[in-house]
Amino acid sequence: MTTIAVTGASGFCGSHVAEAAAARGADVLCVGRRPGPVGRHIPWDAAREVPDLSGADLVVHCAAAVGDPVPGSPAEAGMHAVNVEGTARLLRAAAGRPVVWVSSASVYAPGPGRSRITEDHPVHGHLNAYGRTKAAGEALALAAGAVVLRPRAVYGPGDPHLVPRLLSRVRRGLLMLPGPSVPLSLTAVQNLTDACLTAAAWPPGAYNIADPAPYDRDEAIRTVLHAHGTRARIAHIPLPLARFAASATQALCRLRPHTEPPLTHYAVDQLAHSVVLDVSRAESQGWVAGHTLKDYETALPSALPSR
Repeated sequence: MTTIAVTGASGFCGSHVAEAAAARGADVLCVGRRPGPVGRHIPWDAAREVPDLSGADLVVHCAAAVGDPVPGSPAEAGMHAVNVEGTARLLRAAAGRPVVWVSSASVYAPGPGRSRITEDHPVHGHLNAYGRTKAAGEALALAAGAVVLRPRAVYGPGDPHLVPRLLSRVRRGLLMLPGPSVPLSLTAVQNLTDACLTAAAWPPGAYNIADPAPYDRDEAIRTVLHAHGTRARIAHIPLPLARFAASATQALCRLRPHTEPPLTHYAVDQLAHSVVLDVSRAESQGWVAGHTLKDYETALPSALPSR
């Protein structure tokens, strides 16, 4: 029986990977601060310790510090401790074992020119600590011969970040978005999970992971709102105004460094510009994205109470 160590197994992506690994017959080690949904718990504080990976045949590294903190805040320092220093500790412990390292499309350079991103797209100029620290962490993983997966905007059952943040922005039946609608890649957590559990056999390197086709931004958001029984009209803010509002919001939040800004330049960039991942490199390894937003809509009945 294969033993798979899944870091961050109590989190969103990690819990899906751990459950899927167990369902496929693997012995699962859930490595992190809290126990995962299956298998045996191996306590690990990524910001401070080297994990015990004894007995693991494969390591899937999902643990990460996420968010969009104020530059120079304690949260930014914590993100570096987990995403960069924690990666170094993990790779030291892996000691030659195959590693699948879950990165993010946030490592790609921001701005226009992302209508068809391959893995060779520049990785620099990040607008927040998350992009910078994920890029630095994956650089360590790539240098160590790991397989690095770059999903974009992971969604699905149990998502504590993307969809809750979207729903929280609805005010009096109105959702304001920066600029007109654009094509965007999204990644169902099931598609990422399948990649995590098959990628150990792929050649080392970076691979984009996303749903089979990009979505129209506004239509995708309407689908999510409908799935959650939330009635809202989408309105568009001119892009210069959205950027000004992001600057003002970030400046105000510097006075409260423990508060994450509700609007940032990173958020505006991710929503206002087309970001479409080319997944042909992963597909060349036999990976197929089998899930879409339609599956998400079906899993969450529209009979939920309207808000």
